[in-house]
Amino acid sequence: MEFQIEPQSKVPIYVQIEEQVRAMIAAGQLKPGDQLPTIRRLAADLRVNYNTVARAYLDLDQRGLIRTQRGRGTFVTGVPDEGEMARLREEKLCSIMRAALDEAHRLGYNSDEIVATFQRELARWLQEHNRQAKEA
Repeated sequence: MEFQIEPQSKVPIYVQIEEQVRAMIAAGQLKPGDQLPTIRRLAADLRVNYNTVARAYLDLDQRGLIRTQRGRGTFVTGVPDEGEMARLREEKLCSIMRAALDEAHRLGYNSDEIVATFQRELARWLQEHNRQAKEA
């Protein structure tokens, strides 16, 4: 399990950590009973403040996704139900799309350029994906 943060992002680091844990759960990469890194270990690995990771873990705990057991560690408690899972997946996809749109806007692209490029790249991606599915 590998976490990556973008210190330059407008998204707070604790939110980035939360989103990654939720995305890993939604994708099935983390399952109930899986152990997360300790707060201290993850803070050291990411080179962030201990309290930043602690806040992310606290928020995830309050949402019922993880549970910290004193002296044992932090564990995934369960997979959200289908409705929550769909919401988490959509939330993550929207976050990805917003980040791309924000970056394009920051670089000076107008909405017509963004839409045209998105449609072209989506069509290209679908062709590639369909070709790979047929080959499999």
